[in-house]
Amino acid sequence: MRREAARPLSEVVFLTVAEVAAVMRVSRMTVYRLVHSGHLPAIRVGRSFRVPEQAVHEYLRENFTESIESTDRP
Repeated sequence: MRREAARPLSEVVFLTVAEVAAVMRVSRMTVYRLVHSGHLPAIRVGRSFRVPEQAVHEYLRENFTESIESTDRP
């Protein structure tokens, strides 16, 4: 994952797993799988995880693929 200039932690917005799932429109289990596999960085707070909002946007941007129809057009 691409790292930009480090931002002060006071400026970082952290999302819960449920919030990440809503943004990505996937299940919470999918988010947990991404976190545990290392595809989505997270920090552990007690028994729950928090994911930097910017990491979610980077993950979606890096994994975006165009549909097959749009790549077949001239």
